[in-house]
Amino acid sequence: MIRTARVLPLLLLPLLLAGCGTEKAGVDTERAGAGTEQAGAGTADPKASASPADPAELASRAKALGLDPDLVHVIDPPGFTLAQQSVGASDVGLSIAYTSLKSGAVINLRVEPGTMTDANCATQAAFTEHMTCVRDGTAWYRTGGGQIEYVLAEKGHLVHVGAEQGKVSRALLHKAVRSVRRPYESELAVVLPPARAVTSPVERGDLPTNGDGAPDNSVGKGG
Repeated sequence: MIRTARVLPLLLLPLLLAGCGTEKAGVDTERAGAGTEQAGAGTADPKASASPADPAELASRAKALGLDPDLVHVIDPPGFTLAQQSVGASDVGLSIAYTSLKSGAVINLRVEPGTMTDANCATQAAFTEHMTCVRDGTAWYRTGGGQIEYVLAEKGHLVHVGAEQGKVSRALLHKAVRSVRRPYESELAVVLPPARAVTSPVERGDLPTNGDGAPDNSVGKGG
């Protein structure tokens, strides 16, 4: 059965970019150097704060949100910035949207448990019923339903980097998927915000010990 992929709230953002080319690009599994692309995950200049996140703190934050720490990744698509309101983390995976302030285009990052092979790449974690899927280096390039994406198979999970077809070129997605990395220390608060503490209801001190405190509207003698 084909499973429909989750849709990010940020897909509702205005997508104003004129159609770009769809030139082919091979995928190189080597990750792009830290901070070599403009507008990394929420920082104006990733090179200025490229210290690796402490693994223990990353794991603690991820587990507090019910997320497998191994799923925590970010990307550095050139010209795009992480949209903080788009970050979604749960036991089913991590999702982040990156937007272009210039064009309004959106690139979506999704990391979730799973595996992929040449045999099932057109149906595994599919976002539409009819998809085309081709092997591209060590990744897969998929199209269908007006969407395009690259998928990388990591250890026990899949990294999806996709966008609306015609809004982002295949070459740009190629650069984005090459940049997949673990977050820097300065990015943890954005990618893995602290879980909300569960608080007890505030106890009011102005209520009677008996009854619910509702006003007495009974009619006395004489009406």
